[in-house]
Amino acid sequence: MLNHTKKIKEIYEEIQRSLFYMIPEKWDKLYLYSSVIDMPKNIKKGELYFYYIPKGILKKRPINVYEIPNKFNIDETQYLKLVELLYEKIKILREEFRKSESKELWSNITISIDGTKFKVEYNYENLEKSEFNSYERHVLWRIKYLKITPEQCSKEEKEVVKKYASLPRKIIRHETYETGIYIKDIKNIVEYNTDGFDKIGETEEIKKEEKENKKKNQILLSAEEIEKIRKSKNKQ
Repeated sequence: MLNHTKKIKEIYEEIQRSLFYMIPEKWDKLYLYSSVIDMPKNIKKGELYFYYIPKGILKKRPINVYEIPNKFNIDETQYLKLVELLYEKIKILREEFRKSESKELWSNITISIDGTKFKVEYNYENLEKSEFNSYERHVLWRIKYLKITPEQCSKEEKEVVKKYASLPRKIIRHETYETGIYIKDIKNIVEYNTDGFDKIGETEEIKKEEKENKKKNQILLSAEEIEKIRKSKNKQ
């Protein structure tokens, strides 16, 4: 069973704050996926994306994080800096688990927020030896968490589902952690953005974390990985 230290719980709260800050409208539910793979020379690679369900009486389409700049007329370059900082928090979370875990370390997580419930699912699949590539995993993840129906799937996505159904199920370690959310009164980027998004990029927190990231020989989100996610988004 995972050891949730005080530091790990603090990182959970930082992740929650980042998510609340990054979504420019009221929402009901959120689902985030992120992976971290250890590479030589202490380099980390992986991906991150999240979807939120806008608040409303009628059922609304999930919004992809990479749609937000366009949808709300926010500077994309500056917004992607916030995505990178969020991904950095995921990597820090994983390193904290490394300190307390004597065996294997999780490779990817799914975070969900529904009302006041905060849930983290840890998956220990070896992604480098996975039968599915990044795009295929994204498709399967969306179907599972966003409740995508077969009618909503493209021809290519249906092929991914067919491939998944044809393969034998593997037993992969999986753990879950649930807690409540007690964060209140967090302003989002639109509330801060009265004179343009440039102000956000100049906040002391971003300046500090950007300097720290430059000191580390690590990969956050590569342009290729972001492009893959955008392509998959356009196929929805």
